[in-house]
Amino acid sequence: MSDYPFRSSSFDDFKYFAVTGHRPDKLGGYGDAAQRFLKEFAKDRLPGIVKGARVITGMALGWDTAVALACVELHIPFIAAVPCENQDQYWHWSDKITYNWLLGKASGFSLVNREYTSTCMQERNQWMVDRCDGVIALWDGSTGGTKNCIDYAKRVDKPITNLYNIWKSYQISDLYE
Repeated sequence: MSDYPFRSSSFDDFKYFAVTGHRPDKLGGYGDAAQRFLKEFAKDRLPGIVKGARVITGMALGWDTAVALACVELHIPFIAAVPCENQDQYWHWSDKITYNWLLGKASGFSLVNREYTSTCMQERNQWMVDRCDGVIALWDGSTGGTKNCIDYAKRVDKPITNLYNIWKSYQISDLYE
């Protein structure tokens, strides 16, 4: 795994939380309303967990993007851990615009691999977990990349906060209490 130059004020005395979670198809869909709701959920939950820490996000569609958008609105610094240069190659044009805007808002950036490989997403996950103090997950227990990230975090003894059960019971009215 490569560790390309990391642009930030460096990893300092701040605490860092890595985020991992599902793509939109497991979190309400790709529509604007579903994505806004996911971002609002992240905005509602992050302050109680992060408490002055910083966030590392893998910048994938779904939970990663929702957390990055919430960080911008909440003024929480975040690191963009990008698995490869063309991560957004097959994304919808509107998702590409959001992705590039978020990269510009990130307080730090790491390109884990220049090219896509069959392992670059997991290498990105390991990069994030190796540099964090804990993991904030939105994981339903299914197999896939999120589970692989959770399994790695467990192996290296990182605390994990899984918000999925809260997400499942979340209602739009919860955002406005």
